[in-house]
Amino acid sequence: MMRLPPNQRTRISCIVNGRQHSGFAESRTLLSDFLRHELHLYGTHVGCEHAVCGACTVLLDGKAVRSCLIFAVQVAGRRIDTAAGLADENGELNDLQRAFRRHHALQCGYCTPGILMSVTDFLARNPQPTEGALREMLSGHLCRCTGYTGIVRAVLDVVAKRVSSRSSCT
Repeated sequence: MMRLPPNQRTRISCIVNGRQHSGFAESRTLLSDFLRHELHLYGTHVGCEHAVCGACTVLLDGKAVRSCLIFAVQVAGRRIDTAAGLADENGELNDLQRAFRRHHALQCGYCTPGILMSVTDFLARNPQPTEGALREMLSGHLCRCTGYTGIVRAVLDVVAKRVSSRSSCT
């Protein structure tokens, strides 16, 4: 990693939600702050700033990470996906987002983008999780509104539909 004086800004170029973006950041600028304040992409929320709440979770090169723990200079040339990138180019929500809406898996919505990104990564690695495994993964997120019941129902609904869809195609 390059070393910069703390107040020197450097140009960072990365791909966010499939589109090339660039902006400037000091060496100490967090990815969450870079996304929000430099690139003006406000879908990534910041809660605790200590990686405890999960609100700032994004996908970095396809893997769920807490953007409050990563410096912007570390993402130069890399791919970042946020909840805003889950919908298609016409704004159609993906199956997970639709299930969250259908099962009332969000209340205030503050934690929802981070949870959606964690679930996206989780299902990519574990396409048929048990409810226990899902709840364990969700334990890395703090949500004061939902009690996780709607979230669990939504994710298990998506899993069932994806499994059904795969089995009907074979």
